[in-house]
Amino acid sequence: MLHSLALWLMQVSPSLSFFRVFNYITFRAVMSTLTALLLGLAAGPAVIRKLTAMKVGQAVRQDGPQTHLIKTGTPTMGGVLILLAIAASTLLWCDLSNRFVWLVLLVTVGFGAIGWADDYRKVVYRDPNGMRSREKYFWQSLIGVLAAFYLAFAVSGKGNAEVWHLFVAWLRSGLTMPLPPAADLIVPFFKHVSYPLGIVGFIVLTYFVIVGSSNAVNLTDGADGLAIMPTVMVGGSLGVFAYVTGNVVFSRYLLFPYIPGSGELLVFIGAMVGAGLAFLWFNAYPAQVFMGDVGALALGAALGTIAVIVRQEIVLFIMGGVFVVETLSVMVQVGYFKYTRRKYGQGRRIFKMAPLHHHFEQLGVKESQVVIRFWIVTMMLCLAGLASLKLR
Repeated sequence: MLHSLALWLMQVSPSLSFFRVFNYITFRAVMSTLTALLLGLAAGPAVIRKLTAMKVGQAVRQDGPQTHLIKTGTPTMGGVLILLAIAASTLLWCDLSNRFVWLVLLVTVGFGAIGWADDYRKVVYRDPNGMRSREKYFWQSLIGVLAAFYLAFAVSGKGNAEVWHLFVAWLRSGLTMPLPPAADLIVPFFKHVSYPLGIVGFIVLTYFVIVGSSNAVNLTDGADGLAIMPTVMVGGSLGVFAYVTGNVVFSRYLLFPYIPGSGELLVFIGAMVGAGLAFLWFNAYPAQVFMGDVGALALGAALGTIAVIVRQEIVLFIMGGVFVVETLSVMVQVGYFKYTRRKYGQGRRIFKMAPLHHHFEQLGVKESQVVIRFWIVTMMLCLAGLASLKLR
């Protein structure tokens, strides 16, 4: 909004050339971060009081760690604060004509709406399980497939007009037209190693990245501050890749595909970082508010969508290693339990409790220690991911 206003003012009066600073993505990204941070800090207490007055308290799992039972009644659905700060700051500072920003915003809000419905059932009906898994995955899949289908052509096209032409060409080819090299799956740490996916392969991969990231962050959100800080770190790191792929000079120098318009995602990512840090102010141990599914599902989907746009799906897997391990721990635990129940008549467990952070808590590690150590691991993984910019 302010970007459009600045351009209009410079056209009206050339003497107002100092508004040219709004053309710089880096400036608007910094301002977006600060705006979201200040909005979150300012609105946080009011949101917490409102959630408390609405009696939107967390229903803690009875089979979870006993130390978490004291958190029963802590306001949840605080992810609304994050989404409002992200949306307001992004719309204020971004180039409103950028198609990628709008897509990421829509995906984020869409998954946030799913999380809202899930949280609502948890707090209103006092059901810790919330929305039925099939129903949740249906809506996640619908949004994920639509986003994946659009991105299959948007990543290769310079604008929506070209996206439409690529789509028509694909139909005329009998659904056999290959995608340009910009849509290939990039293998990090290698200069010229990438794999063409084809349109169907691209859509399938993108779907799993978006939906998988969303649920991975949601599974990780089980301790005070555990999910939000890794989200901030991974998001900030993806911002570097967005800036590189959106700059024709840097992308050519670093041997990355040039994705016109992807650099503007830095403004959205800045808003996400600022809003995340503001939320951490209230979510740090002992938490005054939980983000709930409305925040976790939305933020995870945003990370996945951004990673697809900047062609760094594998790097997201590396930098989001904490999310990956947490998800795998649940899959392994559930799978092994079902297998042993069929074979021996009684289910057995590999971990004391899943997700993995609960396992360490059951071993006697304090919750705050688990959280900080997972932060440190995420920081190391993000540095490894960023190293792939040059180590190719």
